[in-house]
Amino acid sequence: MSPAGRRVGQAGQWCRRALLSAGSERDALLLIGKSTLAATLAWMVSFYALDARSPAFAPFSAVLIMYVTVYQSVTQSLRYVGAVALGVTVQAALGFLAGPDLLTFVLVAAIALSIGRSRVLGVQGPQVATAAFFAFSTYSSATDDTTRITQLGQIVLLVLIGCAIGTAVNVTIAPPMRYRSAEYSVRTLARALHDLTADMHPALREGAPDADTTARWRERAALTGSLIDQARAGLNTAEESVHYNPRRLLRRHRNHLTFQGFETVLNALERTLYQLASLTRSLDQWQEEENDYHYRDFLDCYAAFLEAICGFARTLSTLDEAALPEQAERLAGLADDARARRREVAAEAEAQSLPLADSARPYGVLVVEATRLMEEVQHTSDTLHTWIEA
Repeated sequence: MSPAGRRVGQAGQWCRRALLSAGSERDALLLIGKSTLAATLAWMVSFYALDARSPAFAPFSAVLIMYVTVYQSVTQSLRYVGAVALGVTVQAALGFLAGPDLLTFVLVAAIALSIGRSRVLGVQGPQVATAAFFAFSTYSSATDDTTRITQLGQIVLLVLIGCAIGTAVNVTIAPPMRYRSAEYSVRTLARALHDLTADMHPALREGAPDADTTARWRERAALTGSLIDQARAGLNTAEESVHYNPRRLLRRHRNHLTFQGFETVLNALERTLYQLASLTRSLDQWQEEENDYHYRDFLDCYAAFLEAICGFARTLSTLDEAALPEQAERLAGLADDARARRREVAAEAEAQSLPLADSARPYGVLVVEATRLMEEVQHTSDTLHTWIEA
């Protein structure tokens, strides 16, 4: 098949996924459709109804504030309108005082760019300068003060119209409810915990891992930091999707107005992954066999403990609110099993008289990390039970 044919086939598959199942493809298609509608309506109002000199400001504004969540659309609309108004005001003040010459443009640019750095405007800060530049062009081309005032005011009016239409379309047409993003965030971190422990426990049963193996574990554990950031972004999106969203009033969405349970579980998973990263660093520092102590049985016990953690993470990676009571009971049982395996680790270390206080050997750190991992697993299980009871 030719490259063009493959691209056509891939585009067809993308469209089928968007139409047949929920996911990123459908979200993208919906956002494109809503943006197209908002831009079209804004153009009709600005071009046909107002006969504006620069009608593109309205559809541009409508598309610019079409965010994933209604909350973002509303807040960014306010910031964008504020940025444009400030830019136009700076140009109007300096233009009428000094006239449309080069020195005025330099002053407008410097002041607008300085205002745009304000934290209040956020990502819309650069729009202050953009609006000021467009306003300067409009001001320079006008022939009298009345026309200049009218044209500058029209810029702000067109931006208001575009933002209002864009926000209205986003609110009234399938406003996104992203509470599933919180669920997916927990699943993502649980899957990372499962995958790493699933790789570690079989290797520990074979004895002290070699340097290449522990270095690989340490590198994978370090990479979970980016997953944690993505998971937190997903949770934030879920929380934002509720604000100003009329769909939250529907009966089926009333149970998703708070995400405290998800956030608590996410916090526990984050700490668990950090503890696991510390554990991999300890193992990475232990790269040689030794004959002073009998540690193979200790590693067997530790492998059994990590296997229990792996089973707990596997169940948590399939978290589903619809089946949460059953899953919580299963997780409680898996947490009890992990606790028993942790006790075996400590007992074996004591039975073999391993040097837990020797910083040159990993035994003491491994016992401590097992205890901390167990605490986070138990906390996660308790959180789910509290969540269900509430």
